[in-house]
Amino acid sequence: METAVMKHPEHTTRYVTITEDEYESMKSTIEILSDKELVGSIKRGKADIKAGRIKPLKEYLKERGVI
Repeated sequence: METAVMKHPEHTTRYVTITEDEYESMKSTIEILSDKELVGSIKRGKADIKAGRIKPLKEYLKERGVI
């Protein structure tokens, strides 16, 4: 995602302009990071991946005869 930022130095109040997509993405990120339970789940998931407790979906489905 490309972010376009425009600075407006002629104003005494500094601000930047971002796209609506970037704004929505930032709001979603803030919402996720504000949810302690969700952040904990993400951390546990990352730890599972790092420890090798996660398999690729294709491998998992093959083991169960789905594909």
